[in-house]
Amino acid sequence: MRKFVPAQKRVDVSPGESVRIIRELQGLSQTQLSALCGIPQTTISSIENSRVNLGVERAKVLATALHCHPAVLVFPGWQLESAA
Repeated sequence: MRKFVPAQKRVDVSPGESVRIIRELQGLSQTQLSALCGIPQTTISSIENSRVNLGVERAKVLATALHCHPAVLVFPGWQLESAA
């Protein structure tokens, strides 16, 4: 059996950028995401542009609307150390 090599990290992504990337991958506008989660579009814009902190509670609400785990949004660059 082949041993797989994990992918290397190429860029650092902020929590706001993570929200934007996942939103865009799902084909949602900020307005559509706002309607799904109840967070104002202006706040979503501010989060995506790092003018407002994401915060755990907002991450939970956004993660539910984006169908992902909140940790994906809050800790986008975090990696588990592999056990040898």
